[in-house]
Amino acid sequence: MRKFNVAVVGATGAVGEELLRVMDAYDFPVNNIVPLASAKSAGTTVEYKNKEYTVLELTETAFEENEVEIAFFSAGGSISAKFAKYAVEAGAVVIDNTSHFRMEPNIPLVVPEVNPEDISKWKETGIIANPNCSTIQMVLSLKPLDELYGIKRVDVSTYQAVSGAGKAGMEELVKQMQAFFAFKLDESEKEAFAHQIALNVIPQIDVAQPNGFTKEEMKMINETQKIMHKQMAVAATCVRVPVLRSHSESITVTFDENVEVDVDKVRESLANFENVEVIDDLENNQYPMPIISTDTDTTYVGRIRKDAYSNNVVHFFNVADQVRVGAATNSVRIALKWIEMENDI
Repeated sequence: MRKFNVAVVGATGAVGEELLRVMDAYDFPVNNIVPLASAKSAGTTVEYKNKEYTVLELTETAFEENEVEIAFFSAGGSISAKFAKYAVEAGAVVIDNTSHFRMEPNIPLVVPEVNPEDISKWKETGIIANPNCSTIQMVLSLKPLDELYGIKRVDVSTYQAVSGAGKAGMEELVKQMQAFFAFKLDESEKEAFAHQIALNVIPQIDVAQPNGFTKEEMKMINETQKIMHKQMAVAATCVRVPVLRSHSESITVTFDENVEVDVDKVRESLANFENVEVIDDLENNQYPMPIISTDTDTTYVGRIRKDAYSNNVVHFFNVADQVRVGAATNSVRIALKWIEMENDI
């Protein structure tokens, strides 16, 4: 198999570090790793397959100078906005993990298990967008159900881990919990979140929008429709919880009025879908939880039940590691699918 020169923009960040681990686990066809970051991080090292690589400063010429063929971007929307074009001009395909390009009409937004055919549109701009982490794990469980019955509406409440706010979010939770057990917790000591996160939940992620939803919630709504090529109704409530890693979602799916949900068929369709695993034995306390999903590449689904009042409604619980499934792993899967499709041409 042909091997590629791969750049990781934001190589010293949480997702950048995870990208390198996932590429290693998937035995990605790497010729050379080009870790790129800010001038402040340049000169430090990252490890890939037991070899150290020096982090280079991200510049306009870095992609051309290092003959980059695949560029993963995970350093924030403003960085992607400024530098992605230079990677494309150097001949690389850009797989962008920020929100900057996601809703651009001519840029594919991809979850490979759900809409792999959209990857072929990459040539229009040279860019493939990676969806929001909460969207990815949700559509992985929606796709088989839409194929089974046809989805009319989705209502979702998320329970999002602090690592969704990066290393700063994780550090803030740990420090606050340490302060709590030392009887020194001061609610004023907060930076990553608007409120104390230890022993608390915060029903706001990202900024408020004019319609009363938050930006995070609107991402889930708009991205789900784009990925699934369907203008289904979606309503989201996104909540930050004091969990270090892995997002959870409580999802209610409404099908067409003439559908009568068969829970066994729902379980079967989910269990047979790629990279989804059903854990659903309530009597024996078996269901998805963050401690199960963390450090895995699987989306777990459980608590599957038909609505008590409407035959065309099903409820379930969905958990996945949002740093892996919701970011690094999905990006790597996009790249592997892109390689496969390019080899087929």
